Amino acid sequence: MASTMFDNALYRDVFSTPAMRAVFSDDAQLRAYVQAEVALATAQGETGVIPSEAAETIARQAPAIALDIEQLKCDTENVGYPIVGLVRQLSEQLGEAGRYLHWGATTQDIMDTATVLQLREAVVLIDVQLAEVMTTLANLARLHRDTVMAGRTHLQQALPITFGHKAAVWLSALQRSAERLAQAKPRALQAQLGGAAGTLASLGERGLEVRAAYARALDLAEPDITWHVARDGLVELAQALAVICGALGKIGYDVMILMATEIGEVFEPFSSHRGASSTMPQKRNPISSEILLANAKASRDAASLMLDAMVQDLERATGPWHCEWLALPRVCLLTAGSLAQAQFMLSGLIVDPAAMQRNLDSTRGLIVAEAVMMGLAPALGRQTAHDEVYAACRYAFDHGDALLDALLRRPAIASALPRDRLAALCEPSNYLGTAGAMVDRVLARQSKR
Repeated sequence: MASTMFDNALYRDVFSTPAMRAVFSDDAQLRAYVQAEVALATAQGETGVIPSEAAETIARQAPAIALDIEQLKCDTENVGYPIVGLVRQLSEQLGEAGRYLHWGATTQDIMDTATVLQLREAVVLIDVQLAEVMTTLANLARLHRDTVMAGRTHLQQALPITFGHKAAVWLSALQRSAERLAQAKPRALQAQLGGAAGTLASLGERGLEVRAAYARALDLAEPDITWHVARDGLVELAQALAVICGALGKIGYDVMILMATEIGEVFEPFSSHRGASSTMPQKRNPISSEILLANAKASRDAASLMLDAMVQDLERATGPWHCEWLALPRVCLLTAGSLAQAQFMLSGLIVDPAAMQRNLDSTRGLIVAEAVMMGLAPALGRQTAHDEVYAACRYAFDHGDALLDALLRRPAIASALPRDRLAALCEPSNYLGTAGAMVDRVLARQSKR
């Protein structure tokens, strides 16, 4: 029975993806537990802690053992964790070799390592998705490098920009997110083996040797010291994923605003009835963008929960650890869902340069008032130029005039610059600053990835 949006038959592929759900499925979790147990036995056989024959039997047979899930469920509810029941079932079917299963380990060693194995798979998927979205944004930035549109601050037209510049700003945030994720991996994807209190006392003098072999068997980083109550690595990874969701949420928010009827400059991809209203046939709602915004907000809660769970008591957490079981799968599922929605939306984004030009023209030149002020400043001084242009803007606004006409009504302005120079200053495409150069820099960085 589905109980969340992530497994709901109607919504599961709206908020996440089949591939990410598979990473955090029941079967995948149990496989990761068994994989950790096998790696431990392999490491101990290699180092002589347990008989090599027993290690070989465990490695060969344990992954194929069919588990009694109902019994494991009962054991988990009774003990509070699944590993005791798991080890019992595996040991019973491994014969003599079962005596050496889970040798010197504790429940959290296996569960933490299994979580890291799942996160490693999750990050592989996210890396691929993130690269796809960045490539799509790079194409948009390149295509619309010189497509002029209104830049908006406080929801008001401010200065001209280009749509390529906007797309490159979006891209730059994801480029930094990719860097954060890459930097977080070695600190998060570490094997966990510490024993009951983190000292590996049960393995005697061979504890560090076993842990090194354990990490090699799993192809995970080996920590310098037990991290079972120092959770910063996992927290950092969760924050990096939440930042990705936040960056995508910003994109979705922008697209939603630009899709507004009164603006109409970009639109999500069209397909029959996508974004339709049950009662208003004219509607074309920003469906993917809405999910991007919702997922960004939800990922914040997961990231916050991970931060809260960092505060763990002494040498074994009594509660905070459990918070991670809720937060980590959730932030991965949300990130995969956001990336999928972003790729769909951006790869088919409909950009309307004519609407952008129409909106630029709607202010009759007021959007480049700063350009005029800066052009007049050498002749009039900055403050005087500001006051003169401000007065012209107020006149143009009150009387519905074009800014150029209002400027020419001001004797100080008309005597300072000729009409053709003022007209050039009133052309939005002449006041883009270094927008194009910045787009090129972001695209150059992307080409090196």
